[in-house]
Amino acid sequence: MQLQLKNSPFDQEQVEILNRLLPTLTENQKIWLTGYFAASQSAVAGAVQDNAGADFIAQVSEQPAVTREVTILVGSHTGNCQSIAEDVSQKLTQQNYKVSLFSMDDFKPKELKKVEDLLVITSTHGDGHPPDNAIAFYDFLHSKRAPELNDLRFSVLSLGDSSYEFFCQTGKDFDKRLEELGGERIYPRVDADLEFEELAEEWFEGVVSVLNASKEANRSSSQAAQPNQSTEVETPSAYSRTNPFRAEVLENLNLNGRGSNKETRHLELDLEGANLAYEPGDSLGIIPENEADLVDQLIESTGWNPEESVAINKQGETRSLRDALISTFEITSLSKPLLEKVAQLTENEELNKLLDPENKEQLQAYIHGRDLIDLTQDFGPWQVPVTEFVKVLRKIPVRLYSIASSSKANPDEVHLTIGAVRYEANGRQRKGVCSTQCAERSDIGSTLPVFVQSNHSFRLPENPDTPLIMIGAGTGVAPYRAFMEEREETGAEGDSWLFFGDQHFVTDFLYQTEWQRWLKDGVLSRMDVAFSRDSAEKVYVQHRMLEKSRDFYKWLEAGACIYVCGDEKYMAKDVHSAILSILEKEGDMNQEEAEAYLAGLRSDKRYLRDVY
Repeated sequence: MQLQLKNSPFDQEQVEILNRLLPTLTENQKIWLTGYFAASQSAVAGAVQDNAGADFIAQVSEQPAVTREVTILVGSHTGNCQSIAEDVSQKLTQQNYKVSLFSMDDFKPKELKKVEDLLVITSTHGDGHPPDNAIAFYDFLHSKRAPELNDLRFSVLSLGDSSYEFFCQTGKDFDKRLEELGGERIYPRVDADLEFEELAEEWFEGVVSVLNASKEANRSSSQAAQPNQSTEVETPSAYSRTNPFRAEVLENLNLNGRGSNKETRHLELDLEGANLAYEPGDSLGIIPENEADLVDQLIESTGWNPEESVAINKQGETRSLRDALISTFEITSLSKPLLEKVAQLTENEELNKLLDPENKEQLQAYIHGRDLIDLTQDFGPWQVPVTEFVKVLRKIPVRLYSIASSSKANPDEVHLTIGAVRYEANGRQRKGVCSTQCAERSDIGSTLPVFVQSNHSFRLPENPDTPLIMIGAGTGVAPYRAFMEEREETGAEGDSWLFFGDQHFVTDFLYQTEWQRWLKDGVLSRMDVAFSRDSAEKVYVQHRMLEKSRDFYKWLEAGACIYVCGDEKYMAKDVHSAILSILEKEGDMNQEEAEAYLAGLRSDKRYLRDVY
């Protein structure tokens, strides 16, 4: 609508400003203006005397009122659920819903009984466990303290990885428990695999269709009391997971010395022009490709035609089979869901026998370390057309790497620390898809498709004077390099203590000269290292922590935040046990008291983990 205010107090410049402003207003802004004009109706009537001005007021006034409140609770580990939740919140707000968005550890569980419409968006961690920021809420919901929720409507979106046995278990648990407490589903739970975008969108459309259908019939004047509402919403770049930025490789160095058992690459990527903002603690996603030689081996073993055209998405986009296997489909790992789909296609008796529930251990042993080539050789050849077979393959999962740099110290750049994965299994040499792409096929001047994955659960404390205890092994040291760069640039004066572990001092002390410089300059206050292969008895970071248990406890009592980054199954588990032992010894606590103390640290965002 263009305003033509011929008989008004507005000059031509003001009219032009109004005409530029009106198309940009959101629905909520128009609603706000409705109240403003209603409060000053006589002034508006005197100032706007023509039909166009009246049309504008009528247009604003006709906007529908905000209806019932929707509460979104997020349990997120890598940041995927957080990103979905922010997108859902924005879309619901645009449709005139009042929305409260919380990380689960920011939500007061007792307020749950006041919530009317609840959306739970959560990932599953490890062997079916809730992510760290969801543990307290999960425990409350499954305790006797959980209230009856007969007035609650809810829906759950669960993210997971189907290659794990307890796929989407946390979401399933939330969904079941909310129903047991009396809640009514707005829309059935959706379990999404690593390629979650389409299912997440379908879930949202299903939820909002029900909300819209009952909007008028279920208006409620009461609003859930939700203190400490999170309002942090980052301005998105044009580049994202679905539209990655091609970042040029500026540097690619091997951090390990000659003779090391490892190859750890330090990559520096150019982000100029991408407007990809990141904070220390965030991750960079890389969309990898399969190695061409491996694809050629697969095609040769199956007898497929590499030039045959196959669809790569639901929209019907096609590529040659060879190109699709390189760029799109996962071929380097197996999972139970994949074998079940292949069995339905091929009706192979031996494969069906392996999938028998009684052969669970044999199935797990077979899946470990094998790929699609093994599957085709062991249970092929198959007569099913390749155009049908590729439909059971999932997309290559993106890889997330902790960012090892501060954007303040390195404008328009991002640095990564990536360990190349190589091993032998079942008579063949195997390679990590993305790690060896970065190590072997990412020369200076080449590009990688990337996006930033925010991780609000692994941030530096807001108070720059807060002490930090940083614990990591191998590439788990990456985010702490970002932390130190950030603190150096901002002049933060809080103490910092690094526990770092790897195999050998001489060959595997990653970023050694940088840590030593930060120690000298006072950016890093203390450092304890553990090199497991340099002594007869293996020594790890948790052993160094226990050796310094008195000082460790003093730092905790002084308000220090603990950060843990690295392998979850071994390192992070052992570090967790070591912290409990320190609390029991130095704090004179029993096991229950130590666990409660550590749970309090997690609740206060003083025990933060980025584990995998």
